[in-house]
Amino acid sequence: MVIFLAALFGALFGIYRARARGGRGLDMAQYAAAHAILFALLGLLVVIVAGRAA
Repeated sequence: MVIFLAALFGALFGIYRARARGGRGLDMAQYAAAHAILFALLGLLVVIVAGRAA
């Protein structure tokens, strides 16, 4: 669940950044995909670290 929420937040953040830079639809899609992947990987890292600590 954490990974999915992180990916969703990352996609929304990517859309926001692309729109702030004056990007068009495909720019927003690319930023959303890149940020979603990055945030999902960070969420995965958090889940792994939390699982190891428990």
